[in-house]
This record gives sequence, structure tokens and C-alpha cells, in this order.
Amino acid sequence: MSEIQKDICKKEVQVFFKEMRLGIEKESQRVTPKGKLSQIDYPKALGNRSYHPYITTDFSETQMEIITPVVQDEKEVLRYLAALHDVVLRSLENKEILWPLSMPPELPVKDEDIQIAKLDKFEEVLYRRYLAKTYGKRKQMVSGIHYNFEFSPQFIKALFKNQNKFASIEKLRTFIYLKVARNYLRYRWMITYLFGASPVSEEGYFVGEDHPKEPVRSIRNSRYGYTNHEDVKVSYASIESYIADIHSLVERGVLSEEKEFYAPVRLRGGKRVVDLKENGVHYIEVRNIDLDPFAPYGITEETCRFIHLFLMYMLWLDNEKVASEELIDKGDAANKQVALEHPQSQTENKAEGINVLTGMLDMLEKISADSLDQALVQKMIDRFAHPENTLAAQMVSKQNQGISNLQLGVTNGLKNCQMALVKPYQLSGFTGMELSTQILLFDAIQRGLTVEILDEADHFLKLRHKNHVEYVKNANMTSKDTYIVPLIMSNKTVTKKILSKAGFKVPQGREYASIATALADFPRFAQQGIVVKPKSTNYGLGISIFKEGTDLTAFQKALEIAFSEDEAVLVEEFIKGTEYRFFVLNDQVHAILLRIPENVVGDGRHTISELVAIKNQDPLRGPHHRSPLEYLQLGEIETLMLHEQGLTAETIPGNEQTVYLRENSNISTGGDSVYVTDEFDSSYKQIAIEAVKTLGATICGIDLIIPDKQVSATSDSDRYGIIEANFNPAMHMHVYPHIGKGRRLTRKVLELLFPEIIR
Repeated sequence: MSEIQKDICKKEVQVFFKEMRLGIEKESQRVTPKGKLSQIDYPKALGNRSYHPYITTDFSETQMEIITPVVQDEKEVLRYLAALHDVVLRSLENKEILWPLSMPPELPVKDEDIQIAKLDKFEEVLYRRYLAKTYGKRKQMVSGIHYNFEFSPQFIKALFKNQNKFASIEKLRTFIYLKVARNYLRYRWMITYLFGASPVSEEGYFVGEDHPKEPVRSIRNSRYGYTNHEDVKVSYASIESYIADIHSLVERGVLSEEKEFYAPVRLRGGKRVVDLKENGVHYIEVRNIDLDPFAPYGITEETCRFIHLFLMYMLWLDNEKVASEELIDKGDAANKQVALEHPQSQTENKAEGINVLTGMLDMLEKISADSLDQALVQKMIDRFAHPENTLAAQMVSKQNQGISNLQLGVTNGLKNCQMALVKPYQLSGFTGMELSTQILLFDAIQRGLTVEILDEADHFLKLRHKNHVEYVKNANMTSKDTYIVPLIMSNKTVTKKILSKAGFKVPQGREYASIATALADFPRFAQQGIVVKPKSTNYGLGISIFKEGTDLTAFQKALEIAFSEDEAVLVEEFIKGTEYRFFVLNDQVHAILLRIPENVVGDGRHTISELVAIKNQDPLRGPHHRSPLEYLQLGEIETLMLHEQGLTAETIPGNEQTVYLRENSNISTGGDSVYVTDEFDSSYKQIAIEAVKTLGATICGIDLIIPDKQVSATSDSDRYGIIEANFNPAMHMHVYPHIGKGRRLTRKVLELLFPEIIR
């Protein structure tokens, strides 16, 4: 074993060797549903691409670039790719889709019909004009994956402590990445073989020039792809030679500027190449990965994982005595050969490929790697024995079955788009989060805010625009409300007292700390409509409503249900009328919903239990606040409600007979939401605004009972009653109501927090 291998195998180093930091950049062309290159401008919904941290354009106006944040593993980077694709695909106009292939769709006959990206900075436009003149517009239209890889900082530190060759951690880190880069360039042909996926081109890519006469593994990674000219040579022998060679190329006019250096691997450590001298190399950018046309996001978690293992092996390799130029020249020759081989043929480099992969298995065994990693490498060994399993070969197989490249691109592009649109209220990758938070995340990404999930289980986010930072919990709990506001509203007794003192109409009632004391007071409530509810809970949990009064047995059951949710319970008068949810933000009512209690409508054939199951098939319904509407239940409260009506779950209601399963109308307990904002008398909006002001809130959902919304009211009248104020009002029910148009309240929250993003 080499010295570095021995150091890596030490327990205090080995554990960190398996870790990494990863970011993906993925390019794709916008096309019509028929696979034609888009002729319309960048989607307006995605805001200003000049500062957008995740979504922009590359060379052309049609070439979308999706950039993930830097994350800790492959699974996490795929989550962000999924979320970002949702944002992009739902923001496209004219039913456009993303072309899932590396080689572009059919290109226009005239060069001028391929539009350079319309960017704000004129120097960026000039640079693209230079590229078009130097390399041709058509070569620029090729797309792919950039894999930005960094070894765990803990690994670098642990390795430094266990060696005596390098005087500083910066020099060790630079040595590591230079070695990985050299070896990657030597063996990058294996990535071309395994994951090359550009065997053929559409019309318009090759115009009056030599081109492959049959399918190849990767046009993109061959001499026909977008590469620097042959006179661009850069040494990876040392960081000094790397910097000097690039500077020399720029000074001699071979390259217009540093970023024109388009090697399969670039060293990163600052905004300028010269920064590498002072900062050392911090990560490498691998640039030769084709789009996987069968993967919804252009690359799979499995491919990301293999490349991670491959880069680990590039450091592990014991070949430091071989000259860097020799490594790179041999690698270039191998890659040129492999890229132009027929995808379904055995590669002439099969023996070397298997030898490298066998070495990877040996490394994995020595560092006690997961058996799944070993199985993954074994799977790649199998691809050398069976080239038909490589991506390019699978594409050629489709063509042999009569499925053209165009059909493959359109079919998979449409499928990917439909997958993003089937549940527009969810954000792929983060569907475990509360629904309003998913919607806010979508809007924040779309608007170009930098997002960081601080605590996924607690729905806690950090949002940033330039130097402006805001923290948000549950999508609407923000710095705009003081700490005392949610404390007031979580205590229904305090809320009532504050509102009553200010002259607002609230239900009268009493608070109880035990079932026994409440039962002793039953005669007080026996002859009137009442509401029994927990003192401090939200989402309508534990609430029982008796409009015409009730008996002692039902009253006791209602108390038991309420006390199961809280240590204190309120028994209040029932106020007759219809309940409405007003969403107030920054002294404005932005939406009003009529919430219809959990119910089913009979058809004369099905039981109530069966009707519940049928209604739950609605795609807008789901569990745990992850869908706009909640599943209907047949629990204790519903059973009690049916009993009050002389019904059971097995009763068959008559045709068009509405059966209510709850009295409370919360959407979170199966209710239906109906948009009524535009038909409401303005006086009630003013009452809601004033009540929220009284509570000191900026964002609030406030519930009013109103007998007749067409009759005006004042805050001191008896034409309404405020039954609850919510510091955490679910916004998703306003965004996706059961009936009526939605209001994107999450955007209103973002505009409140970041007024500078309003367009």
C-alpha cells in the first residue's frame, strides 16, 4: 500500500473519506411539446436570472441552467434537483418542456435564429457573441451535467494530522485535488463509456462538416462536441503550472478569458484562477457527464454515487510516479476512441476498465465500505461485459425498435413535465413538509431567494436575498410578529378577553381544568347551543359543537375528546351563522374562505362509510396537511355527530342528502373550502383588520361567524362573532380552494418580508 492509502485506512481518517460535499449544475434546452427549439424568451415567472441562485441560462436564451446548493450527499442533491425541476417546469410558458437529451433538438437553419441569452450585463452578452464566432452557435447548444465535488473538510483535516509530508493543510488539499484531477483525466473515458448518452444528433447540429456515420457513445465527449481548440494545453503537474498555463493562453489571445477554459475537469478555489495560488484548491468541477435521458432530472442518485466512489479511487490510486502529461495524453487518446465507438460494441479498453473497477472494489473493502457501494461497482463491471446496458446503447436500442431520437426526447420530456404538474401544490423532494411551507419554498425559489432548511421536521426556513436574511416557520410565522402574538392567540381565553375589552363580539363561556368541574356546570348549558373545545390547540382538533344543546352523556364525551388535546377546556355559547376564515396580512384582507364542515352527499346507494372512501379519492385530499384538503375520517367526533343525527357509518343517505360528519368547519378536519373574497361586504373585512390590529398581529387567520354577509356590520354590533384567531393560519387552503379561484398568499408573505423582490 502507498503512504496515502495507509493514511486513509486509519480509522480516524477512513470514516471521513466516505463523506463529501456536492453541487450539480444541469443544462437543458426549452422546447415545444413537439420537440422544436423554443422561440420565446426566458420565462417571466422566474424573475431576474442575473441574481437567481438556482436558475439561469447558459449560452442561449433557450438553454436553462439549474444549479443546486452544495449538499452533503447524493440523496440530498437529487432532492434539490427534483424541487428545482418542479419550479422550472411549472414556470414554463406555452406548454413548453425541457429537452432531456444532451444533444440539442433540431436547430434552425439560420444561425441568427439561435438566440444568445438576453442578459442584463452587456459584457456577458459580448462574451457569448465571442463564443458563437469562435466555436459556432450550434456547438454551444449541447447540454450536460457539471458535478462539483469536494472531499469532506473533516477528511482533509484528519489526513493532514496523520501525515508529515505537507507543511500546511492548504498544500495537502491542493495536492489531493491535483492528483484526483490528473487521474480523472486519465480515466474519464470510463465515464464516457458508462454514462455517455449522446449517440446521435438531430438535424441542424452538423452543417456542412464531417460527422459520425453511425451511432457513437458520446458525440458531446468526442471531437465533435463543444471543446477548446487543440492548441489549448494546460498542465496539472502543479498549481503554479496550471495557473501559469491558463494566464499564458489568455495573454496570447488563445482564450478570451479564464472561464473559456473548458477542460473536463477544472480546479476551483476562488472567483479567479489566480486565487488558487493563495487559497489552494477547494473543489473540482467535473464537466464531461451527459444528460441521462431516462432520468427525470438528467442524472440519477446511483450515477452520482458511482462518480463519488470513482473520484475517491482517483485519490487512492498508487501512480504518483507517472508524469502528469503522460497520464493526461493517454487519457485523451482513450476518451477520443471510446467516445466514437458504437454503443453496443465491446470497448477496446474493456480490460483496463475492469481492472480499474476491480481496484475500486479492493479500496472499498479496505475502507469497510457499505455493501451497496460494492454492489454498485460490480454493476458497472457488468456493463463492461454487457455494453447493451450502457445509456448510449439503451438509446440505440430504442431507435432500433422504431423510436426515434425525437420521439424519445419528446416522450420523456413530456413525462417529466407531467410528473411536475400532477400535484402542483407539492414540491418534489420536500413532500414530507407541511403543505404551506412547500408552497412558500416553491415561491421563494421561483422568486430567486436563497433558501436553507434549518429544521425540516419543524418547517423552519432561512431565506436570503443578497445580504437581507429572514427566518420563517410554518410559512407564515415571521419576524414581522413579536413573540407575544402567538402566545396570545394560542390561549383562547386571553384572545377573547383582549377582543372583548376592545369592543368586539366574542362568544361567552367558561374555562375548566377538569371533566368533573365541567360536568357539575352542565345545567348552565343544557338548554342552549354550545361549543366544547380545547383551550390552546389549533387545526380544529378536539372541538365538538351542539347547535341545539345536548344531553349529559354527549356533553361528557365531548369533554373527554377536548381534554385529550389540552389540559384546559372551554365551553362557549354557540353563535348562529356561517363561519368564514379571513386571512389578514399587513392590515389587508387578502382572502376569505367559507369553510364547509366535513360532509358527504348521499346517492341512495352507498353507506356513509362508503361515501367517505369515495370522497377521499379526490387528488386534492391527503393526510397530515400535505394536500389542500384533508382526508375525511370516521373517528370518535364523527361517530358522535352521526349519533346526534340518529345515523351510523352504515346508514345509506338519500339521493342528494348532505350528511355532516362534524360541526366545526376546519379544512384540517376534512372540511371543504370555498373562495368568497369578492362577494363579501367590506365592513366585515374592516372588522377583521381591526381585530387583528388589536391582537398586535401582522399575519393572522381570524374566524368570524356571520348570519348574513350582505348586511353591513360594525365592530360593536351583534351581526357577527369572532370565534378564533390563528397565529399559524394554513395558507394552502387559500391557494388551492375546493371551489373558486386561489390566492397565492405565500407570495404575499414573501413580498412582506422582501419588498425589494416585488416586480
